[in-house]
Amino acid sequence: MAGKITFTMIKPDAVKAGHTGAILAHINKAGFRIVAMKKTQLTKAAAQAFYSVHKKRPFYGELVEFMTSGPIVAAVLEKDNAVEDYRKVIGATNPKEAAKGTIRKKYAKSIGENAVHGADSDRNAKREAAFHFSSIEMF
Repeated sequence: MAGKITFTMIKPDAVKAGHTGAILAHINKAGFRIVAMKKTQLTKAAAQAFYSVHKKRPFYGELVEFMTSGPIVAAVLEKDNAVEDYRKVIGATNPKEAAKGTIRKKYAKSIGENAVHGADSDRNAKREAAFHFSSIEMF
């Protein structure tokens, strides 16, 4: 059975460009309820821990540097079939390949600066939500 929560981050490129409000509106319009949200800036250690799954990939260092370059907005979203539905809402990692009307098609600059992160599985959604929020911060 698909889970009811997913995790997202509005990345530094989209925050800096002033797209936070529009992205949150897009998320709400897609039927998601925001159950936790905060604006913060990842430390190098936090970004390294969050993206540790990519540690051996060639882009890891660049990813950590980018994700610590400015504030992010972290959020836990709720909806039936949350992970799969949110992946459709955000679109392909490469904005050139993202479907029309998706968040990445509208707001991403490139594969690296792709506006938002979205959990890729129910397991990762729970792990990523718990990384950023305690249980008493989710409503």
